Amino acid sequence: MEANTRSTGRLPAAFLTPGSSSFMDFLGTHQPQLLPGNRPLPPLQGAVEAPHGTTIVAASFPGGVVLAGDRRATMGNVIAQRDIEKVFPADEYSAVGIAGTAGIAVEMVKLFQLELEHFEKVEGTVLSLEGKANRLSTMIRGNLGMAMQGLAVVPLFAGWDVDREKGRIFSYDVTGGRSEEQGFAATGSGSMFARGSLKKLYRDDLTEDQAVTAVVQALYDAADDDSATGGPDLARRIFPIVTVITDDGYKRYSEAEVSEVARAIHERRLEEPDGPRAALL
Repeated sequence: MEANTRSTGRLPAAFLTPGSSSFMDFLGTHQPQLLPGNRPLPPLQGAVEAPHGTTIVAASFPGGVVLAGDRRATMGNVIAQRDIEKVFPADEYSAVGIAGTAGIAVEMVKLFQLELEHFEKVEGTVLSLEGKANRLSTMIRGNLGMAMQGLAVVPLFAGWDVDREKGRIFSYDVTGGRSEEQGFAATGSGSMFARGSLKKLYRDDLTEDQAVTAVVQALYDAADDDSATGGPDLARRIFPIVTVITDDGYKRYSEAEVSEVARAIHERRLEEPDGPRAALL
């Protein structure tokens, strides 16, 4: 399926053959070994040491949804990277946050982005949010063989449903099982603590600013109890990635904007060491 480098300028026949609007199906037909889940692995000789991404959180509000992630990647008991990015736009109206084996997760996100773009170009229309969630489920299921060897990917998917006119959140397990979450969700090693924090902070009538504060607070709380989750690093100026998807599309908050939220939470934490009970008031 490699491009023809001769002077004829012709594309290989594979690119000109009518078929499915799914790029994964196209790749699976012509070059199946390029799919992440089809790559052969050496015999398992014990635990695989690879950087892992951790906590991702999401919260919906009237008018949209917030998706955010911390910046730490770990490899066993070692901090592999302090400023990894775990939240990516999937397309104009959706985003995906990754938890699990970082290298495979990032590759899966890139393939997912290409899958959605390919569908739009072939069909001339955008896949529904439900359809996007199903496509991601299929990709995760295709990685099951690697997941059984310790290279799992468990993302969180969120977006604006243009048909229902609301923000929606989808969580997954390693087998590709998909669940729609109501209100808020978390995944990754610090998800237990982040979800507990969001239970106390979440309301149905949050504004966008309050929802952003809630998810950053949840990441802060998760970092208190989970060593694999990195809290806001004021000294190094490393802050969570925060994205918002509304009917205007995908938007990533700037470092300055997230810094302002994180510093406000930090100042309140200094005043109330056990945790700000009125963070949103």
